[in-house]
Amino acid sequence: MTDRIVSWHSRPSAPRYRPPAGAVDAHCHVFGPQAQFPFSAKAKYLPADAGPDQVFALRDHLGFDRNVIVQASCHGTDNAATLDAIARSQGRARGVAVVDPAISEPDLHALHAGGIRGIRFNFLKRLVDDAPRDRFADLARRLPVGWHVVIYFEADILDDLRGFIDAIPVPVVVDHMGRPDVTQGPDGADMRAFRRLLASRDDIWFKATCPDRLDPGGDPWNDFAAAVAPLVADYPGRVLWGTDWPHPNMQDAIPDDGHLVDMIPRIAPTPELQRQMLVDNPLTLYWAD
Repeated sequence: MTDRIVSWHSRPSAPRYRPPAGAVDAHCHVFGPQAQFPFSAKAKYLPADAGPDQVFALRDHLGFDRNVIVQASCHGTDNAATLDAIARSQGRARGVAVVDPAISEPDLHALHAGGIRGIRFNFLKRLVDDAPRDRFADLARRLPVGWHVVIYFEADILDDLRGFIDAIPVPVVVDHMGRPDVTQGPDGADMRAFRRLLASRDDIWFKATCPDRLDPGGDPWNDFAAAVAPLVADYPGRVLWGTDWPHPNMQDAIPDDGHLVDMIPRIAPTPELQRQMLVDNPLTLYWAD
């Protein structure tokens, strides 16, 4: 592990944009607190504690009503911190777990009872040591009814992953659009490849997230806005949005979460698009039961 870092903005600004009632931050994490929920011995980074109290306070500050908490790689396959946060949310949070592919059916159903509605497959080599596609594919066939698979990868391996993604028998959600190079613009090679993936089946969703990670120009992330707005317009029924709080591994350029929220009307300029992205779509995926 690395030394402890502070990986979130301690005093985010109040956003100018106000989300609609019922809006969901559909991609955030909790870290620890470490004294109660130790980090994995295989973790590639050691973040500062960022628990339920902080994530829910940020939710309220930014004007959201609900959260989807995604298990972070630093906690490995021990989902206790994520489940604890969901349990403390008073029904206002659901989650995505990371599990051992050999997990039993009873354990999967226990996760469902705890508010989990999907599992995450991470293909970023700097964050995980092993991503066994054959075992992942087998696990995807054993998921509880109504679950989906979240996939995190970088644009340069999308073509190599296509066969694996095509074989997943449940809906797929792509984290951060597969990390395209947004400086290429909306018609760049990375975005064209991602559009081909979306066109290949109608149950692939994506998160229009992380301008702070994807746009090297920095805040206000103009290249991100220009590249992503057409994608949201063309796939309004399959897009989600989230803060990515507390921004793992962004210690050199910690974003202001208020500014991230102000990106929303730049990529979804109409109230109808905003409602689909922030309310209707996440409720369909995470609160259908």
